[in-house]
Amino acid sequence: MTLDPSRALPGRDIPLAISGVHAVNGRSMLPPFPDRLQEVVLGLGCFWGAERLFWQLPGVYVTAVGYAGGVTPNPTYAECCSGLTGHAEVVRVIFDPAEISLEQLLQQFWEAHDPTQGNRQGNDIGPQYRSVILTTDESQQALALQTRDAYQQAISRAGGGNITTEIAPLTTFYYAEEDHQQYLHKRPDGYCGLRGTGVSCPIA
Repeated sequence: MTLDPSRALPGRDIPLAISGVHAVNGRSMLPPFPDRLQEVVLGLGCFWGAERLFWQLPGVYVTAVGYAGGVTPNPTYAECCSGLTGHAEVVRVIFDPAEISLEQLLQQFWEAHDPTQGNRQGNDIGPQYRSVILTTDESQQALALQTRDAYQQAISRAGGGNITTEIAPLTTFYYAEEDHQQYLHKRPDGYCGLRGTGVSCPIA
């Protein structure tokens, strides 16, 4: 999202305090991570259901929810929801490429939400709910663009619209508050806004 920095909320220099322990698997959500692992940051609407989708996948080492893609340093949830941080709600996915490929993760990403909706997902409206892939190296960037193009063809054949997903290198990931981490594990009956298009994403 392009937000005029002069309009952005100031945020804070100190990160939000979290335990750093994943409530489901007990692993650390904080770096450093084992050298064999890779990272990608994905936004597909409300991050509660999105995080659960990824922590359940074999080969995903640990997940965390947070804010990225914007301007405001160390924003709060309320600040992100104001639309004046530039950030999207995202999931940091730390994965073992020997067990699950980035391509497989991106297939889950594309199919789990509607990437054609711009600054919304269903009834969740605002730039914080936009679709975004934030990559950590050039090969990830290339694969994200490749899978986007493949999924666009599939959506077009099904009569869908144009993909609006932002694909860019990750700058900074800011952890969300402790209450939001693994939210649907702590509140199994909580809100999950994930709704796909029903169109399968072709992968090689």
